[in-house]
Amino acid sequence: MFKLTFLGTSSGVPTRHRNVTSLALQTTHNRDWWMIDCGEATQHRLQRLPLSVHDLVGICITHVHGDHSYGLPGLLASASMTGRKKPLLLIAPAAIKAWIDATLLHTELFLTYPLIHIDVDSAPVVYEEAGLTVSRHALSHRAPSVGYRFALETSRWKLDKAALQAAGVPPGPAWGLLQAGQDALLDDGTVLNAATFRQLETQRATVVIGGDNDTPALLAEACTGAQLLVHEATYTEAMLQKVGPGPTHSSVQRVAQFAEAARLPNLILTHFSARYHNADGMAELEAEARLHYSGELFLARDFDSYELDAAGVLSKLPGKSQ
Repeated sequence: MFKLTFLGTSSGVPTRHRNVTSLALQTTHNRDWWMIDCGEATQHRLQRLPLSVHDLVGICITHVHGDHSYGLPGLLASASMTGRKKPLLLIAPAAIKAWIDATLLHTELFLTYPLIHIDVDSAPVVYEEAGLTVSRHALSHRAPSVGYRFALETSRWKLDKAALQAAGVPPGPAWGLLQAGQDALLDDGTVLNAATFRQLETQRATVVIGGDNDTPALLAEACTGAQLLVHEATYTEAMLQKVGPGPTHSSVQRVAQFAEAARLPNLILTHFSARYHNADGMAELEAEARLHYSGELFLARDFDSYELDAAGVLSKLPGKSQ
């Protein structure tokens, strides 16, 4: 029901193999997609993916820090220069909108589409349409930060094939009529009622994507009923103790312990300090996570893609990571 593609997984600064934070989130039933955070050079990452800025519904910014937002002006400009016309949502702190307005003014950038700003502080639910509800949840960071909860519900009519076969109705035109919600008349005069042979099937999936945050438990309410948490894991616990509380980030241990206590079936860690950007460093982070979390665990790399299905099963899709 959801597809996630990581455009950047580094914290603070880019490295040779990781860009700063950005994530693309798609629902699997159409081409629409969302962007969560937009670090510098995010639009360059899009050049390597089958994602178009013309299908982008909205950009959700978790907080004002540059490694989560400096890619915005270039991305907005490129969307305009390639002819985007339909409105684009910008769900972000008011300071982000003020900065973008100043950039548009002082660089003589004129957008060809409406940029609709929704202040993250305006309401708990920031978007609700076509079965998708997006809500924001306050976190703890040295700048005000939020996480976003994406809850998707889809319904479709499913033909009760077993009941039709039990009634002696073989596959054929009658099945098509019933699937379309129309009663079917058989050759012997029997009328099959569509309401009898169709069932409404509803599927739900929920993904929670945290911004920078030193207290994972603040997402407890958001994670109720969720199948997947994506959260920053900037340091190991030992390194977090060494650097002190100033950066206000989470350790792998703290996120893993929260996910275990919340009984989350799937966890993806991201936003890693540059000190871990080698095989030994990533192995250290993974070992700490597995010590405290027993669910399905992934440590994201740039261009990794994952799919979450209606059964809550998370799968890493084949493809080349960076």
